[in-house]
Amino acid sequence: MDFMARATAIVGGTMVLLRRMGAPATQAVGTTPTIPEAKKQGIMTLKMPTAKGWAPGQVPFAAAGLKVNAFATDLLHPRWIEVLPNGDVLVAEALMKSDPPKSLMDRAMQATLRRARALGVSANRITLWRDADGDGVAEIREVFVENQNQPFGMALADGTFYVGNTDGIVAFPYEDGAVRLTGPGRKLVDFKPGGHWTRSLIASPDKTKIYAGVGSLSNIGDEGMEAEEGRAAIWELDLATGKARIFASGLRNAVGTAWEPQTQTLWTVVNERDGLGDETPPDYLTSVQDGGFYGWPYCYWGKTVDDRVPQDAALVARAITPDYALGGHTASLGLCWMPEGTLPGFPDGMVIGQHGSWNRSTLSGYKLIFVPFTNGRPSGPPRDILWGFLSEDEKVSYGRPVGVKIGPDKRSLLMADDVGDVIWRVTGA
Repeated sequence: MDFMARATAIVGGTMVLLRRMGAPATQAVGTTPTIPEAKKQGIMTLKMPTAKGWAPGQVPFAAAGLKVNAFATDLLHPRWIEVLPNGDVLVAEALMKSDPPKSLMDRAMQATLRRARALGVSANRITLWRDADGDGVAEIREVFVENQNQPFGMALADGTFYVGNTDGIVAFPYEDGAVRLTGPGRKLVDFKPGGHWTRSLIASPDKTKIYAGVGSLSNIGDEGMEAEEGRAAIWELDLATGKARIFASGLRNAVGTAWEPQTQTLWTVVNERDGLGDETPPDYLTSVQDGGFYGWPYCYWGKTVDDRVPQDAALVARAITPDYALGGHTASLGLCWMPEGTLPGFPDGMVIGQHGSWNRSTLSGYKLIFVPFTNGRPSGPPRDILWGFLSEDEKVSYGRPVGVKIGPDKRSLLMADDVGDVIWRVTGA
């Protein structure tokens, strides 16, 4: 693919040149990626664009045959999306909180994150958006639930609405068509907050279980593995018994999850470790096995040992190689299954929101991509759906993709943009 393709946009009468961000020819992508040898960074590479947001009338670029419009605007760091059975769209608005810095690197990181609008005061709410007239733009906005603790994942099962707060899963009674949840909610599972704070949720196809992604506290177990207990994992909550267990582990930061319908297999996107180079190791998309161990922190991409970490040979021997590499530090967060026919020209496959890198010399990600599937498996190179979130000189970001969901009409995609504070809607042109 030619990842130096360029596009132009007219913004306020000024010609703005934007790069179509994507994988350079050497990027580790696909089922059999070429992963460069690790190069330890003595001082961690820290490069992140300043958050600018979108100018009036400016929108991301869309692939041929597609168009994009703002479905909802004026949010406060929208991260995740859920679509209710009646077509209402829920958006979790939350932000990373700052802990007291422990080092100069921590201070530098926090300053960078604030400049990128990734750190600050969290809205701690979920808002409801309704497109009552069906024109593709929501005109009704309600506060669905507030005063949560960094809410992220959402799931609905049998009259109960589940919220993935950073410190656990909370359940609320829900009635069809309700525009607001009532009551304080009932805590079902406790998670340790801090570190990778997002808690994505997805219900099993039969609505008997909830799966939650819980990221690591640190990069490579920097504070000891005792501090990582219960983390770097996907949890399973049995709704009948209330019992929760670790379903799969060794997943440094598993965020988005989705079901592949042909095989009824759970898939996830994982953000891998930092400090080993621009492309090493790649973030990835993988199927998730019950009881599976995926390497973190001892090894990556199967059994490639990370010698910065005190080793556990038995766990390295068990490590499962992921299914599909997504390139180094793309920060792939959002994930949903998109059936053929949702968007013109796209077969069955997974849609992935790539939030964008910070730990590499040349930035990557910052786009919405599609990975085709055949017979329940990835079957080709990724395709760009939306791009143009990053300036040509990599100094500013207009937006950053996060959560993605099939729209209520089943003929559109909705994508959360937490720098642009907007929900974008993608349809056929």
